Amino acid sequence: MAQTILAFDFGTYSIGCAVGQSITGTAQGLPSFKAQDGIPNWDLIGKVISEWKPDLLVVGLPLNMDGTEQPLTQRAKKFANRLNGRFNLPVELQDERLTTVEARSEIFSRGGYKALKKGKVDSISACLILESWFENS
Repeated sequence: MAQTILAFDFGTYSIGCAVGQSITGTAQGLPSFKAQDGIPNWDLIGKVISEWKPDLLVVGLPLNMDGTEQPLTQRAKKFANRLNGRFNLPVELQDERLTTVEARSEIFSRGGYKALKKGKVDSISACLILESWFENS
């Protein structure tokens, strides 16, 4: 059965967001959410969830290249737990190693340095997180 899934690329100043369908296995970037020390405007996230009515939420899990946790790992897990608690939706974590690097490379190849706006990088990172989740599901 086709599922709608929202993915988030957690950051302390900006949280990227993407939506995708399990039937196509592709993702589309949505506007990023501003955050203050990792805390987003939960009402805005609620509006996106109400609009898309996802079956599942995926949160990128930032890990070091050797697979160990880094300071942001626990904060991303806390964000995932808060999503689950506030919106009562299942949340899965997805290894996001290299997604930001890949997103920057993708944007740069399309538009050069001027295109490397933080929100755009975060949204493309969220797309890459979701697409890698589809590949591994």
